[in-house]
Amino acid sequence: MSYEFNEVIETLRMTEVEQFDIRTVTLGISLRDCASHNIDVAKSKIRAKVMRLASKHLAVAAEVEAMYGIRIANKRLSVTPISIPFDAFREQEFIELGTTLDACARELGVDFIGGYSALVEKGMTVGEHALVNSVPDMMAATTHICSSINVATTKAGINMDAVRLMGGLVKSIAAKTPKAEGCCKFVVFCNAPEDNPFVAGAFHGVSEPDVSLNVGISGPGVVLAAVREAGRCDFGTLAETIKRTAFKITRAGELVGRAVAEKSGVPFGIVDISLAPTPAWGDSISEILEAIGVESVGAPGTTAALMILNDNVKKGGMMASSYVGGMSGAFIPVSEDAGMIRGVERGSLSIEKLEAMTSVCCVGLDMVAVPGDTPAETISAIIADECAIGVMNNKTTAVRMIAAPNTKAGDTVDYGGLLGKAIVMPVSTFRSTEFIHRGGRIPAPTRGLTN
Repeated sequence: MSYEFNEVIETLRMTEVEQFDIRTVTLGISLRDCASHNIDVAKSKIRAKVMRLASKHLAVAAEVEAMYGIRIANKRLSVTPISIPFDAFREQEFIELGTTLDACARELGVDFIGGYSALVEKGMTVGEHALVNSVPDMMAATTHICSSINVATTKAGINMDAVRLMGGLVKSIAAKTPKAEGCCKFVVFCNAPEDNPFVAGAFHGVSEPDVSLNVGISGPGVVLAAVREAGRCDFGTLAETIKRTAFKITRAGELVGRAVAEKSGVPFGIVDISLAPTPAWGDSISEILEAIGVESVGAPGTTAALMILNDNVKKGGMMASSYVGGMSGAFIPVSEDAGMIRGVERGSLSIEKLEAMTSVCCVGLDMVAVPGDTPAETISAIIADECAIGVMNNKTTAVRMIAAPNTKAGDTVDYGGLLGKAIVMPVSTFRSTEFIHRGGRIPAPTRGLTN
């Protein structure tokens, strides 16, 4: 890629004024060659490989930050969904694998490791069932590990037996970790991408090479500034403005990602062009939607505004790079976005409106807090609804839900930092128990038969 002088000047403005950063450089590592029936051998292989391949990750990222003057907010790792190479293990052994990875993360200084995961959209092996059951205790025993379970795809349909388990899992994680913090590191997916660099859903897919480097960009502040500068233009002009802005931040993101990959001596994977907000004002997806014209996020028109944003972020990114991947679009995590928090406090944003918005964003119900006494079946039913949106629209959807014990609607759970402040949102009190306990698998829709 070659860069013009004006592109360099624009990038400097984005970083200095508009809070542009690289949200994460995520090194993906395959653990398939670490498989063993002996837990001690498996842990030894995992540690040796992760420490060898990731030993320079932080130093290289810091070097590239200094080279280009663009902040890299997080340095992360992802590994093969561990249920795959270690399917012979059971609950306690999976927890030992988790603590081994956690120790690696602490020693390396990385923020998180994703990949304590299972892909169970069509059914579960004995090993996958053991991994799922182990998640709450693993979360209680670790600080850096993120977990994800994929329970549905457009090709396979929805594994409702797995969905039923997820509600209880969320409740158990909440009970076993302080302030339910483990829920912030656990996500249930439909159509999970194999090259996602963002936590909590990052894992190194089975179709990936032995090691690769994926980059996830941020940039809500840059898009917000562009939308405000465009003023009261028509929607065609607004779409073009967002598209051009996404083009610029994708170029910068790929430049940084390729530099980290080259200096690390690993293949470059993808650039995920997702707009990832933070709790800081000016770095918010909801502020963009309000700048487009809705009074408060959640008001009528919000879903349409989000569609404009998401679609043109993708268009601009795909013009800028041939290696766009991951989820790519606009994230709407409630607790991590200052404007979303304000929308909940104002009463303009509800779970039902968020669900509608997930039909056009790049993920789903993200960092949503619900009352501690919400039944497990209700949480499972909300997950099933998100899966239905993902399956029918052939897109990624997900649920990262916080059910902190002894909280009620209107309470606050403050995590600080990137995780932000979760306002507990009311949930329908009508039950879904019989629906969830039917079990089985909801078959794939006709649009899944694309071969």
